[in-house]
Amino acid sequence: MNFSIIGCQHAHIGIFMKEMLELGHHCAGIYEEENIALAESLANHYQVPMIHDRELLLDESIAVVGCASINIEKIDVIELCEQRGKHVMIDKPVVTNQADFERLKAVAQRASIQIGMLLTERYRASIMTLKQMIDAGELGDIVHIGMRKPHRLTAQNRPQWHFDKKQNGGIAIDLFIHDFDLLRWLTGQEVIAINGYMAKNILPEYPTFYDVASMNVCMGNNIMANLYADWYNPEMSWTWGDCRIFVTGTKGMAEIRLEGDPFVSKEECLLKVTHEQEIKRVVLEQPSATVTEDFLNRIQGHPSFVTMGDIMAATEATLTADRNALIVNKFTS
Repeated sequence: MNFSIIGCQHAHIGIFMKEMLELGHHCAGIYEEENIALAESLANHYQVPMIHDRELLLDESIAVVGCASINIEKIDVIELCEQRGKHVMIDKPVVTNQADFERLKAVAQRASIQIGMLLTERYRASIMTLKQMIDAGELGDIVHIGMRKPHRLTAQNRPQWHFDKKQNGGIAIDLFIHDFDLLRWLTGQEVIAINGYMAKNILPEYPTFYDVASMNVCMGNNIMANLYADWYNPEMSWTWGDCRIFVTGTKGMAEIRLEGDPFVSKEECLLKVTHEQEIKRVVLEQPSATVTEDFLNRIQGHPSFVTMGDIMAATEATLTADRNALIVNKFTS
């Protein structure tokens, strides 16, 4: 099928492009008004044209649109795609505020198009294997999950809108979307309550930019969770973020090191220890589909790992976390 890219503000959209092209689909072009350097880089890498008339990327030959616009503008692209009958794959987050979430719900309820999101974490081998382990009862009943997601900021390379909460959504909405999705998927439970903090310690010239967030989450079946994210991963780190997931069950514990251990390997790894078995590195099961293949399955009416309901629930949880967070601001306290 033919697909196009409308909005290229983040390199994440390259995942969608790569996977679509590898599946044999054709990219009609990229439309981007501001981040020309990134758009041209992807266009050159994948040998696709830059298109300066957006209408050309919405004509009748286009079946799917990929979008990594400025976060607050993504809902506009979704509604435009709905008007033109185009399915759309969005980079996270899909919306940045409650009013736009209501607009998203309206599109979802009309159900004339499918909306996908690049919730790529579900398709990591280590996380897929962890899911199978939990479902098989190897860790017993899950009682706690901790997720640590530090991110490298490199502020000088970020666009101005990244530091504006209204346009970006902020640290909880932008970064916890993966975590809330994984909490629901791994446990099979819904979020009951969220509370926590967001803190501002740097960049006073951007008053609505928060650099640390920590949330306590209560899930169904008495499962507790702690989510942590920051913009402090060191410039000299071996990775953009030393991301970890810790799972505690009544029979054992597991840890995922998503970016590996730099002294051993930079490959993702899953560790498990139980009452009967010493700690070991678990052999990873490879996912049966990519995030893009899964979305195309949904478009074609087949079962998919990620549903529209999953996207809505994870998004709503980020909005709740953002709304419930207490603010700690070095510059105003």
